[in-house]
Amino acid sequence: MTSRNQNRPPRSPSKKEGVESIPLDKRRRIGMGRTGGAMNAERKPFGSVNKKLDVAATSDVGSCVEGSDCGNVEFTKEEIDALVNERLKMKKFDHKGNMELVSELNARLKVCIKWFQKRDEAHVEGEGKLQNALDALEKKCAETEAEMKNKEERFSATISELRQDNTCVQERLVKEESEKLDAIACHRKENEARIALEALQASLSKDLEKAQQDILVANQRAASVDDMYKRLQEYNLSLQQYNSKLHSELEVARESLKRVEKEKSTIMENHSTLRGHYSSLQDQLNLARTAQDEALNQKDTLANEVKCLRGELQQVREDRDRQVAQVQVLTSDVVKYKESTGESCAKLEYLMEKTKSLEETCSSQREQICQLEHQLTATNEKLKMSDLSSIQTRAEFEEQRRNVHDLQERLAETEYQLVEGEKLRKKLHNTILELKGNIRVFCRVRPVLPDDVAGSEQPVISYPTSTEALGRGIDVIQSAGQKYPFNFDKVFNHDASQQEVFVEISQLVQSALDGYKVCIFAYGQTGSGKTYTMMGRPEAPEQKGLIPRSLEQIFQTSQSLIAQGWKYKMQASMLEIYNETIRDLLSTNKSSGAENGAPGKQYTIKHDANGNTNVTDLTIVDVCRIEEISSLLRQAAQSRSVGKTQMNEQSSRSHFVFTLRISGVNEGTEQQVQGVLNLIDLAGSERLSRSGATGDRLKETQAINRSLSSLSDVIFALAKKEDHVPFRNSKLTYLLQPCLGGDSKTLMFVNISPDPASVGESLCSLRFAARVNACEIGIPRRQMTAQMTS
Repeated sequence: MTSRNQNRPPRSPSKKEGVESIPLDKRRRIGMGRTGGAMNAERKPFGSVNKKLDVAATSDVGSCVEGSDCGNVEFTKEEIDALVNERLKMKKFDHKGNMELVSELNARLKVCIKWFQKRDEAHVEGEGKLQNALDALEKKCAETEAEMKNKEERFSATISELRQDNTCVQERLVKEESEKLDAIACHRKENEARIALEALQASLSKDLEKAQQDILVANQRAASVDDMYKRLQEYNLSLQQYNSKLHSELEVARESLKRVEKEKSTIMENHSTLRGHYSSLQDQLNLARTAQDEALNQKDTLANEVKCLRGELQQVREDRDRQVAQVQVLTSDVVKYKESTGESCAKLEYLMEKTKSLEETCSSQREQICQLEHQLTATNEKLKMSDLSSIQTRAEFEEQRRNVHDLQERLAETEYQLVEGEKLRKKLHNTILELKGNIRVFCRVRPVLPDDVAGSEQPVISYPTSTEALGRGIDVIQSAGQKYPFNFDKVFNHDASQQEVFVEISQLVQSALDGYKVCIFAYGQTGSGKTYTMMGRPEAPEQKGLIPRSLEQIFQTSQSLIAQGWKYKMQASMLEIYNETIRDLLSTNKSSGAENGAPGKQYTIKHDANGNTNVTDLTIVDVCRIEEISSLLRQAAQSRSVGKTQMNEQSSRSHFVFTLRISGVNEGTEQQVQGVLNLIDLAGSERLSRSGATGDRLKETQAINRSLSSLSDVIFALAKKEDHVPFRNSKLTYLLQPCLGGDSKTLMFVNISPDPASVGESLCSLRFAARVNACEIGIPRRQMTAQMTS
């Protein structure tokens, strides 16, 4: 009751007549009933208030006088507290008086409860009205917001249109200002020219007032010069048109010749069978070139003649302009001359002298015109000759064009056949690989270094040139002259660049993004170029190895596939196997692994049922950019174990394994792929007799040779298809188990040294690579977690 009284709304100023008579600063007290103030409101029994006093309450209903208004009584918090806490003073033996006191208290409590009920009803009714008003206001507010949004959209559209109009107006204003400036400059020039002409006219008006006879001669000369100018202008236009036509035809011929040369080079590279035909094509091209050179020489001579004619025409134009100006001045002066016929004889004599001088100038100009006519006839004869030669060259050019068109059609047909044949070859090759399940093997020969032992003049490495073995075969020649031939999927000689090597494996790297497991590892003796092939020199763009180039391709391709709805997440990890111990190259704790007798983390290799490999406690880093990978590679290179031996200044003393896990999701097709890219740089095999290893280097060499020997045992077991393959004999073979015996696309680089002192090691490496190439593993499967829904 107290909380309801505190939160009640303010009283309405409109009350009934019984309440308006009460002063505003006081409330009607409950004690008014004690002083004889009766209440005539009809009371109802409330058993919940006091069940024991129901009978007394009904008997007190009549105590309210009919003239009083019990329902208009107001209560305050203090009054209610006083009513509730009021204690009746009972007399010991006055039962009737005590009953009256109790009934009076009960009546006041009922009045208070009735007042509370009315207040509750009024409060509920007020809440309903306020809720209705609030709903109406919210509806009105929503309508207003929608209307405001519509107005805002209309205003934004109007603003954009006004902005476009403003930009157009500004552009037009800039153009008009530039045109205005140009017009002002032209007007200034015209004013200057007009002023100069007026000055010249004023200076000549006094000298040429009486030259009436010269006007007729000047008119005849002007007419003849106009006719000559028109003929020369027409001739110049014809020459310009012919020159432009020759230019266009020459450009077309050059473009066709360039295309023929490009197509000729592709034919030389791809088809040795077309060499005889190519020689005849080359003779035809030489004839076309000679004809082209003759046409170019004739064009140069014609251009020189046209330049001379243009200069002469320019002189004739200037003479004509001067004569026209004189004619205009003289015509204006004729009118003045007619008006002023009464001039003196002295002026006539002076004019006669002027006419003589003008006649002399006219005669000299006639001689010049005759010379120009002779020159025009000579040029006409030359042009006729050039027309005949141009017709001949045009006929030859058309014949050459037909020949070139035939050659282009034949080349297009041969190119189409080549492309189709290459597609069919790749398809059959991939089908054979999938059915056979072989590990692909590439061989790379490093260049001869200054530190290599100088052997005989006979090279120890040669490459067969037959069609079947071209680019795939390699021969090793011993000192006795015995030749050992080998064939692999691809052989790179010592001149092959890093880019050429990467182009051959780029499609294999792309398979990792497509959801396949891909493994590329380098094998060979110490100093044969394995680390250069895999890592290279990242600071030099042309010498980057397969690892940085593969990662650049993956990130570039993943960015380009975003437009098709693909999103990729990539995680990288790097480890090395040193003395049969796994080391985390990305770990911030330098004591990982057993170094200096200190126990470190014990990394464990685990394979799940899907062929995925995990190493416990290995650091896995989420990567989003190629810069992050580059910094991780630098960190791993600094942490990797490297030592000096007699065979190599900086020899890798451990097996380096880089793993990139790729998860791709296509939001449009709900397709998910999971690929893995393993890039492995194995430690080099070496003989103790040549390496001279002692102490720690001896232990490292023994551990490396044992792991590589275990790898050889695994390869032999796979080649013989034995039931038991000893993958667990070393950490390296157990880590490579999914790549060698699972469903992975695997490629091995065997690196060879051309040093004559390394022939024995080279033969061992090549024989091992040949066994690897003969192994059959499982067919690669694409890792997809959900199929395309359509």
